[in-house]
Amino acid sequence: MNKLDQLRGMTDVVADTGDIDAIERLKPQDATTNPSLLLKAAKMPRFEELVAVVKAGNNSGADACDQFAVAVGAEIIKLIPGRISTEVDARLSFDTQATLKKAREVMALYDNQGINSERILIKIAATWEGIRAAEILEREGIQCNLTLVFGFAQAQACADAGVFLISPFVGRILDWYMANTGLKVTQSNEDPGVQSVNRIYEYYKSHGYGTVVMGASFRNTGEVEALAGCDRLTISPDLMEALSEDHGKLTRSLVPLPATLNKAAPLSEGNFRWQNNEETMVTDKLSDGIRRFAADQVKLEHILTRDH
Repeated sequence: MNKLDQLRGMTDVVADTGDIDAIERLKPQDATTNPSLLLKAAKMPRFEELVAVVKAGNNSGADACDQFAVAVGAEIIKLIPGRISTEVDARLSFDTQATLKKAREVMALYDNQGINSERILIKIAATWEGIRAAEILEREGIQCNLTLVFGFAQAQACADAGVFLISPFVGRILDWYMANTGLKVTQSNEDPGVQSVNRIYEYYKSHGYGTVVMGASFRNTGEVEALAGCDRLTISPDLMEALSEDHGKLTRSLVPLPATLNKAAPLSEGNFRWQNNEETMVTDKLSDGIRRFAADQVKLEHILTRDH
């Protein structure tokens, strides 16, 4: 049995792509998209007709992106048994009310396609404002995927808010430490991104939080293997292919602890911001991630509007 199939036996495998052909081939449980992946999808021949349809609608850039994201999501849902994560405009990351409005609009678009809300996760950056929006959406029955999680305080606040799922990033944390500290990793258990997800997973399980941990942003198969047993892992098609070609033994790394510890008092906004501020990596990577998603959103808008 190859390592991808072994991984499926201990972790829900999620495809981190908008590539329909790859999803058909690799058969993941769930799939995630973001503005960067949708930008790549918009340039694929497979979506040429869909791009033309969206452009013909003569919508604003933001609305056109939502329509394209939902149309791609609707195609992906036909191929997976689980859920698709669709991201809210990153430019709204610091505006709770605007995030709520946009999330509800995206859900309405899926509803118009006849897709049950239980198949959708609304993806929101794990800022204080984004977490507050997710807390409200969860109470409305709209489940959320809080993304761009780089720090422990973000994970704590997401659990406090009762969000359905978080996406703690692995590879981008390693990138930062290699670029800024000269860190050299020889074993995956030395990888600070792997260590971050381990810490969050153990905290959630030992304190009885129900929020799903989905490791994301992998640079190599070693990082994936080091988190085997995590609730979910969202993996690029290239790394999924590499795992499918490896027939070595995969050992489970993460095992849920019994929930023996009391839940901590919820983080205040001040403590949340202070703890993030104390970690340069967190502030750097969160702001960089939001900027990158926003920039790709703008590029996608240019492709999808009539005057392009």
